[in-house]
Amino acid sequence: MGQVVSQSELISHRGEWKRAGKGVVCASGCFDLLHPGHIRFLEHANSLGDVLVVLIENDAAIRARSASGNGSPRNGPSRPITPAPERAEVLAALAAVDYAVEFEGASPREFLMRLVPDVIVIGGSASSDPAAHREAGELEALGCKIARIPLEPGFSTTRLIERILELRV
Repeated sequence: MGQVVSQSELISHRGEWKRAGKGVVCASGCFDLLHPGHIRFLEHANSLGDVLVVLIENDAAIRARSASGNGSPRNGPSRPITPAPERAEVLAALAAVDYAVEFEGASPREFLMRLVPDVIVIGGSASSDPAAHREAGELEALGCKIARIPLEPGFSTTRLIERILELRV
C-alpha cells in the first residue's frame, strides 16, 4: 500500500531513490470519482519505473476549471465531488501507487521542476496547448522522459456523473 505524503517529504525521498538507482514515474490529475480508466492509466504508469508518484490536483484548481465550463456536466454538481485528502487516500490504497501528494496551483510544473522524475506520464494524445508543450520541453531539458498513455475509451468522471444524474430522472 502506498503513502500520502507532503511535497517536502517526497523531495527528500527523491534523493534516496536516485542513490538506489530507482526510476521515478510521475502521473498527475484530478482523479475525482475513480473509475477503471484511472486504474488502467495508473497500472500502465507503474510499469514504466520503480516508484509511482501520483500528483493530485487541489480542490481550488478543479473548482476554477469547473467554473469555466471544463470538466463538469451541464447542470451537474460542482467539482470536485471528493476532497483532495480523500482522493489522495484512495489513490495511495491502490497497488499500483507508491506515493500520493497534492500539488498547489493550477499546474504541477513547479513541483515537477523540483522533483525531476525520470518519467512524466500524460494521459491522452499530444495536446495543441502551447503552454503544455513548453512545460514538457522544460522538463525534457532536465532529463525527464515524457510518456503519453492513451485514455481508455468510454471512461470519464464527467460521463460517470452524467449517468448518476440520469438515474434521478
